Amino acid sequence: MQHDPTFWLIARAAGLTAYAVLTLSVLAGLVLKSRPFARLKAAHVTEVHRTLALTGLGALLLHAVALVLDTTVKVSVAALVVPGLVAYRPAAVATGVIGGWLFVLITASFRLRKHIGMRVWRRLHWFTYALFGLATIHGITAGTDTTQPWVRDLYLGAIGSVVAATAWRALVPPARRAVPKGETT
Repeated sequence: MQHDPTFWLIARAAGLTAYAVLTLSVLAGLVLKSRPFARLKAAHVTEVHRTLALTGLGALLLHAVALVLDTTVKVSVAALVVPGLVAYRPAAVATGVIGGWLFVLITASFRLRKHIGMRVWRRLHWFTYALFGLATIHGITAGTDTTQPWVRDLYLGAIGSVVAATAWRALVPPARRAVPKGETT
């Protein structure tokens, strides 16, 4: 009997897509907070940020379902929610499971913001850095495509862009950011 690689290919593609979209969502959140471009309206950036987060969750869900349906690596439904139940690179996969839970929690907080309050919501959003780190570690250490130059470049570009955007947020005070001629902050 020949192995059908369809679900394995879907799992890999969905995992990389989830990572790329997560990166874009993190960057949108940083743009929203640091306002490097004065012409961007906060409401529009917020909507892009939310949409990217939900899209990333969809790709993560597809990644998880494809892993359960595939026969290459045995992944049970329980292993999707409990870190350490997969025999294949257990620590690397566990970082993905924990990151997945953080992704769900942080994205769900958009809807819960009025109930949990802005202070708790903002503190919860600081865990986005942990989520991004866990997703990066998971992808590099558990991903089977990490040795491909384009995948390596995806990780390097994601890390570099998030570090640069975070540095901008930390080092450039809002009052000193460039404002287009004729506009005020």
